[in-house]
This record gives sequence, C-alpha cells and structure tokens, in this order.
Amino acid sequence: QVQLVESGGGLVQAGGSLRLSCAASGRTFSLYNMGWFRQTLGKEREFVAAISWSGDSTYYTDSVKGRFTITRDNAKNTVYLQMNSLKPEDTAVYYCNLASQRGSSWYPRGDYWGQGTQVTVSS
Repeated sequence: QVQLVESGGGLVQAGGSLRLSCAASGRTFSLYNMGWFRQTLGKEREFVAAISWSGDSTYYTDSVKGRFTITRDNAKNTVYLQMNSLKPEDTAVYYCNLASQRGSSWYPRGDYWGQGTQVTVSS
C-alpha cells in the first residue's frame, strides 16, 4: 500500500501563499490519480484538487479555482499543491490520497492516510 507524508503547511496571512507537498512511497504511485482533500473541525472532509496519473489533467473544487494549482512529479513520487491568495476559509488540515472520480465528484481511493498538514490563514 502507498504511504503518504504531507508537509508545507503553516500559518499565513490572508492573501499569502503556501506550497504543500505530498511524498508517496510505493511502486504503483504513478498509476493513480492523486488528490488533495481538507477537513476542519465539525465538517466533513472535502475534495480540493486532483491530478491524473500523467499530470495532463487537473480538477478543482469551485472555491479554489484560479487560486490553487496541483502538480505532480512522478520521478520523485511527489504531488504538490500551490495555494495562492489564501483566505481564512481555506484553514484546514490538508491530506493527499489516491483519488477516484465518480460522476462529477472526487473521492479518496486509498485506505491509509498520512498525518496531514495544518494550514491556518489569519485575517
């Protein structure tokens, strides 16, 4: 099974930027679509962004379109999330995982999650 380690979170003022990284271990990393998900206390985990196995196609939830960019480097087994123009509502713990598209929605594929990385955006 793929193991995932997220990093790059922190405290930033509104309008600032962060770049999250997801380092994956496992032989099948490059065969999967990958995604970023986030969760805050009292809310369900929500989809943020996804990228195809080749990196040719990307998908975003409406609230982050134009602000976030997901990329991947299969040679390094790493997925990135560049977050610009951050807003307080972006505050959450961010997780990466294998991702599957069902209809118009994206869902995590893997059974194992990393520790996540905390993103806090102050006003």
